[in-house]
Amino acid sequence: MFTLVDLVQPDNLAEAYQILSDKRNNTILGGCAFLKMGSKRIGTAIDLTNLNLSYIREQASFIEIGAMTSLREIETHTQLREYFNGVLPKSVHNIIGVQFRNGVTVGASVYSKYGFSDLITALLALDTEVELYKGGRMPLVDFLNKPHEKDILVKVWIKKNNRKAAYLNLRKSASDYAVINVAVSMLENQWTIVVGARPSKAAIAVRASAALSKGKLSVEEIEGAAQKASEELSFGTNTRGTSEYRKVLCQVLVKRGIMEVLHANRSDN
Repeated sequence: MFTLVDLVQPDNLAEAYQILSDKRNNTILGGCAFLKMGSKRIGTAIDLTNLNLSYIREQASFIEIGAMTSLREIETHTQLREYFNGVLPKSVHNIIGVQFRNGVTVGASVYSKYGFSDLITALLALDTEVELYKGGRMPLVDFLNKPHEKDILVKVWIKKNNRKAAYLNLRKSASDYAVINVAVSMLENQWTIVVGARPSKAAIAVRASAALSKGKLSVEEIEGAAQKASEELSFGTNTRGTSEYRKVLCQVLVKRGIMEVLHANRSDN
Protein backbone atom coordinates (compact mmCIF):
# COMPACT_ATOMS: atom_id res chain seq x y z
CA MET A 1 0.00 0.00 0.00
CA PHE A 2 1.33 3.44 -0.88
CA THR A 3 1.53 6.27 1.62
CA LEU A 4 1.24 10.01 1.05
CA VAL A 5 1.97 13.13 3.06
CA ASP A 6 -0.48 15.49 1.36
CA LEU A 7 -3.29 15.41 -1.22
CA VAL A 8 -4.25 18.28 -3.52
CA GLN A 9 -6.94 18.73 -6.17
CA PRO A 10 -5.75 21.52 -8.50
CA ASP A 11 -8.22 23.49 -10.60
CA ASN A 12 -6.10 23.69 -13.74
CA LEU A 13 -3.28 21.87 -15.51
CA ALA A 14 -0.74 24.64 -14.91
CA GLU A 15 -1.20 24.35 -11.16
CA ALA A 16 -1.06 20.55 -11.33
CA TYR A 17 2.19 20.62 -13.29
CA GLN A 18 3.77 23.16 -10.93
CA ILE A 19 3.02 20.98 -7.91
CA LEU A 20 4.28 17.90 -9.76
CA SER A 21 7.56 19.66 -10.55
CA ASP A 22 8.13 21.04 -7.06
CA LYS A 23 9.48 17.84 -5.53
CA ARG A 24 10.78 14.55 -6.86
CA ASN A 25 8.31 12.38 -4.98
CA ASN A 26 5.20 14.37 -5.89
CA THR A 27 2.97 12.13 -7.99
CA ILE A 28 -0.12 12.29 -10.21
CA LEU A 29 -2.89 9.95 -9.04
CA GLY A 30 -4.80 8.00 -11.66
CA GLY A 31 -7.13 5.29 -10.47
CA CYS A 32 -4.43 4.16 -7.98
CA ALA A 33 -4.98 0.51 -8.88
CA PHE A 34 -1.30 -0.19 -9.48
CA LEU A 35 -0.06 2.16 -6.75
CA LYS A 36 -1.96 0.02 -4.25
CA MET A 37 0.16 -2.97 -5.21
CA GLY A 38 3.42 -1.25 -4.26
CA SER A 39 4.90 0.53 -1.27
CA LYS A 40 5.69 3.92 -2.80
CA ARG A 41 5.96 6.93 -0.48
CA ILE A 42 4.42 10.02 -2.07
CA GLY A 43 5.08 13.55 -0.89
CA THR A 44 2.13 15.36 -2.47
CA ALA A 45 -0.43 13.31 -4.36
CA ILE A 46 -2.13 15.22 -7.18
CA ASP A 47 -5.74 14.28 -7.90
CA LEU A 48 -6.91 15.45 -11.35
CA THR A 49 -10.61 14.92 -10.65
CA ASN A 50 -11.46 18.64 -10.94
CA LEU A 51 -9.90 19.02 -14.42
CA ASN A 52 -12.71 17.36 -16.43
CA LEU A 53 -10.40 14.89 -18.12
CA SER A 54 -12.84 11.98 -18.16
CA TYR A 55 -14.40 11.91 -21.64
CA ILE A 56 -14.54 10.20 -25.03
CA ARG A 57 -15.26 12.71 -27.80
CA GLU A 58 -15.72 12.07 -31.49
CA GLN A 59 -14.37 14.87 -33.67
CA ALA A 60 -14.39 15.13 -37.47
CA SER A 61 -11.03 13.41 -37.93
CA PHE A 62 -10.09 12.11 -34.47
CA ILE A 63 -11.42 10.42 -31.37
CA GLU A 64 -10.25 12.17 -28.19
CA ILE A 65 -9.96 10.23 -24.95
CA GLY A 66 -9.26 12.17 -21.75
CA ALA A 67 -6.59 10.96 -19.36
CA MET A 68 -9.02 10.31 -16.50
CA THR A 69 -11.29 8.10 -18.60
CA SER A 70 -11.56 4.65 -17.06
CA LEU A 71 -10.91 1.39 -18.87
CA ARG A 72 -14.51 0.44 -18.13
CA GLU A 73 -15.68 3.49 -20.09
CA ILE A 74 -13.51 2.34 -23.00
CA GLU A 75 -15.03 -1.12 -22.76
CA THR A 76 -18.66 0.00 -22.80
CA HIS A 77 -18.51 2.99 -25.17
CA THR A 78 -20.88 2.41 -28.11
CA GLN A 79 -18.95 4.36 -30.75
CA LEU A 80 -15.62 2.74 -29.86
CA ARG A 81 -17.18 -0.65 -30.51
CA GLU A 82 -17.92 0.48 -34.06
CA TYR A 83 -14.40 1.68 -34.93
CA PHE A 84 -11.48 -0.59 -35.87
CA ASN A 85 -13.54 -3.76 -35.29
CA GLY A 86 -13.99 -2.73 -31.67
CA VAL A 87 -10.32 -3.36 -30.94
CA LEU A 88 -10.12 -0.94 -27.99
CA PRO A 89 -13.08 -2.34 -26.01
CA LYS A 90 -11.83 -5.86 -26.77
CA SER A 91 -8.34 -5.05 -25.50
CA VAL A 92 -9.54 -4.05 -22.01
CA HIS A 93 -12.47 -6.46 -21.64
CA ASN A 94 -10.50 -9.20 -19.87
CA ILE A 95 -8.44 -7.04 -17.50
CA ILE A 96 -8.95 -8.58 -14.03
CA GLY A 97 -12.53 -7.48 -13.23
CA VAL A 98 -15.16 -4.77 -13.68
CA GLN A 99 -14.37 -3.09 -10.35
CA PHE A 100 -10.70 -2.90 -11.30
CA ARG A 101 -11.49 -1.51 -14.79
CA ASN A 102 -13.70 1.14 -13.20
CA GLY A 103 -10.68 2.45 -11.32
CA VAL A 104 -7.83 2.21 -13.83
CA THR A 105 -7.47 5.28 -16.05
CA VAL A 106 -6.24 5.65 -19.61
CA GLY A 107 -3.71 8.32 -18.64
CA ALA A 108 -2.08 6.27 -15.90
CA SER A 109 -1.92 3.16 -18.10
CA VAL A 110 -0.33 4.92 -21.07
CA TYR A 111 1.91 7.39 -19.22
CA SER A 112 3.42 4.64 -17.07
CA LYS A 113 4.37 2.61 -20.18
CA TYR A 114 3.52 -0.63 -18.40
CA GLY A 115 4.91 -3.67 -20.19
CA PHE A 116 1.79 -5.69 -19.40
CA SER A 117 -0.60 -3.02 -20.73
CA ASP A 118 -3.25 -4.44 -23.04
CA LEU A 119 -4.43 -0.94 -23.94
CA ILE A 120 -1.04 0.31 -25.13
CA THR A 121 -0.71 -2.68 -27.46
CA ALA A 122 -4.07 -1.93 -29.08
CA LEU A 123 -3.44 1.83 -29.29
CA LEU A 124 -0.05 1.26 -30.91
CA ALA A 125 -1.72 -0.66 -33.76
CA LEU A 126 -3.87 2.40 -34.51
CA ASP A 127 -2.90 5.92 -35.58
CA THR A 128 -2.55 7.17 -32.03
CA GLU A 129 -1.01 10.32 -30.59
CA VAL A 130 -0.67 11.46 -27.00
CA GLU A 131 -0.90 15.02 -25.72
CA LEU A 132 1.30 15.99 -22.77
CA TYR A 133 0.98 19.24 -20.84
CA LYS A 134 4.65 20.16 -21.25
CA GLY A 135 5.79 17.88 -24.07
CA GLY A 136 2.91 18.63 -26.42
CA ARG A 137 1.39 16.27 -28.96
CA MET A 138 3.35 13.40 -30.49
CA PRO A 139 2.86 9.89 -31.93
CA LEU A 140 2.42 7.23 -29.27
CA VAL A 141 5.40 5.29 -30.59
CA ASP A 142 7.64 8.33 -30.08
CA PHE A 143 6.35 8.82 -26.53
CA LEU A 144 7.02 5.18 -25.66
CA ASN A 145 10.60 5.52 -26.88
CA LYS A 146 11.30 8.77 -25.00
CA PRO A 147 13.22 8.79 -21.71
CA HIS A 148 10.96 9.37 -18.73
CA GLU A 149 10.31 13.03 -17.90
CA LYS A 150 7.90 14.49 -15.38
CA ASP A 151 4.81 15.57 -17.27
CA ILE A 152 1.03 15.16 -17.33
CA LEU A 153 -0.69 13.12 -20.01
CA VAL A 154 -3.78 15.14 -20.92
CA LYS A 155 -5.45 13.10 -23.64
CA VAL A 156 -5.06 10.48 -26.35
CA TRP A 157 -5.89 11.21 -30.01
CA ILE A 158 -6.87 8.40 -32.37
CA LYS A 159 -7.22 9.13 -36.07
CA LYS A 160 -10.54 8.06 -37.54
CA ASN A 161 -10.02 5.96 -40.65
CA ASN A 162 -10.95 2.60 -42.14
CA ARG A 163 -8.20 0.69 -40.37
CA LYS A 164 -9.15 -2.90 -39.57
CA ALA A 165 -7.68 -4.28 -36.38
CA ALA A 166 -7.60 -7.33 -34.14
CA TYR A 167 -6.47 -7.89 -30.55
CA LEU A 168 -5.49 -11.23 -29.05
CA ASN A 169 -3.91 -12.33 -25.78
CA LEU A 170 -3.21 -15.37 -23.67
CA ARG A 171 -3.87 -15.43 -19.95
CA LYS A 172 -3.33 -18.25 -17.51
CA SER A 173 -6.50 -17.22 -15.70
CA ALA A 174 -9.23 -14.63 -16.19
CA SER A 175 -7.94 -12.51 -13.29
CA ASP A 176 -4.27 -12.53 -14.32
CA TYR A 177 -2.20 -10.27 -16.56
CA ALA A 178 -1.55 -11.49 -20.09
CA VAL A 179 1.36 -13.83 -20.74
CA ILE A 180 1.58 -12.05 -24.11
CA ASN A 181 -0.71 -9.77 -26.11
CA VAL A 182 -0.83 -8.94 -29.81
CA ALA A 183 -2.56 -6.35 -31.97
CA VAL A 184 -2.60 -6.43 -35.76
CA SER A 185 -4.05 -3.77 -38.06
CA MET A 186 -4.27 -2.96 -41.75
CA LEU A 187 -5.04 0.23 -43.66
CA GLU A 188 -4.85 0.33 -47.46
CA ASN A 189 -2.73 -2.84 -47.52
CA GLN A 190 -0.22 -1.38 -45.03
CA TRP A 191 0.08 -3.62 -41.99
CA THR A 192 1.11 -3.00 -38.39
CA ILE A 193 2.02 -5.84 -36.04
CA VAL A 194 2.37 -5.03 -32.33
CA VAL A 195 3.43 -7.37 -29.53
CA GLY A 196 3.21 -6.52 -25.83
CA ALA A 197 3.69 -8.22 -22.45
CA ARG A 198 6.96 -9.63 -23.78
CA PRO A 199 7.09 -8.92 -20.72
CA SER A 200 8.61 -5.55 -21.67
CA LYS A 201 6.48 -2.77 -23.18
CA ALA A 202 4.64 -3.17 -26.46
CA ALA A 203 6.60 -2.64 -29.65
CA ILE A 204 5.90 -2.66 -33.37
CA ALA A 205 7.48 -5.50 -35.33
CA VAL A 206 8.70 -3.12 -38.05
CA ARG A 207 10.33 -5.61 -40.41
CA ALA A 208 7.52 -8.14 -40.14
CA SER A 209 4.94 -5.39 -40.77
CA ALA A 210 6.85 -4.19 -43.84
CA ALA A 211 7.21 -7.70 -45.25
CA LEU A 212 3.50 -8.37 -44.86
CA SER A 213 2.65 -5.05 -46.54
CA LYS A 214 4.65 -6.01 -49.64
CA GLY A 215 3.31 -9.54 -49.97
CA LYS A 216 0.28 -11.08 -51.62
CA LEU A 217 -0.95 -12.48 -48.30
CA SER A 218 -0.52 -16.12 -49.17
CA VAL A 219 -0.53 -18.61 -46.30
CA GLU A 220 3.24 -18.88 -46.59
CA GLU A 221 3.69 -15.09 -46.42
CA ILE A 222 1.41 -14.79 -43.42
CA GLU A 223 3.29 -17.52 -41.58
CA GLY A 224 6.56 -15.89 -42.61
CA ALA A 225 5.49 -12.52 -41.20
CA ALA A 226 4.46 -14.16 -37.93
CA GLN A 227 7.84 -15.84 -37.69
CA LYS A 228 9.67 -12.58 -38.51
CA ALA A 229 7.78 -10.83 -35.70
CA SER A 230 8.90 -13.47 -33.21
CA GLU A 231 12.50 -13.19 -34.41
CA GLU A 232 12.91 -9.40 -34.53
CA LEU A 233 11.38 -8.68 -31.13
CA SER A 234 12.98 -9.68 -27.85
CA PHE A 235 11.22 -11.75 -25.20
CA GLY A 236 11.93 -12.20 -21.53
CA THR A 237 11.12 -14.66 -18.77
CA ASN A 238 9.02 -14.05 -15.67
CA THR A 239 6.61 -16.01 -13.47
CA ARG A 240 4.01 -16.13 -16.26
CA GLY A 241 6.19 -17.65 -18.93
CA THR A 242 9.62 -18.16 -20.42
CA SER A 243 11.08 -16.21 -23.33
CA GLU A 244 10.91 -19.33 -25.51
CA TYR A 245 7.23 -19.84 -24.67
CA ARG A 246 6.40 -16.24 -25.50
CA LYS A 247 8.27 -16.47 -28.80
CA VAL A 248 6.16 -19.46 -29.85
CA LEU A 249 2.96 -17.77 -28.71
CA CYS A 250 3.90 -14.65 -30.67
CA GLN A 251 3.90 -16.59 -33.95
CA VAL A 252 0.55 -18.21 -33.21
CA LEU A 253 -1.25 -15.03 -32.12
CA VAL A 254 0.19 -12.84 -34.91
CA LYS A 255 -0.99 -15.34 -37.52
CA ARG A 256 -4.46 -15.45 -35.94
CA GLY A 257 -4.56 -11.66 -35.79
CA ILE A 258 -3.71 -11.33 -39.48
CA MET A 259 -6.41 -13.83 -40.42
CA GLU A 260 -8.95 -12.00 -38.25
CA VAL A 261 -8.17 -8.68 -39.92
CA LEU A 262 -8.44 -10.24 -43.39
CA HIS A 263 -11.82 -11.71 -42.47
CA ALA A 264 -13.07 -8.35 -41.19
CA ASN A 265 -11.86 -6.63 -44.37
CA ARG A 266 -13.64 -9.13 -46.62
CA SER A 267 -16.84 -8.79 -44.58
CA ASP A 268 -16.90 -5.02 -45.20
CA ASN A 269 -16.23 -5.31 -48.93
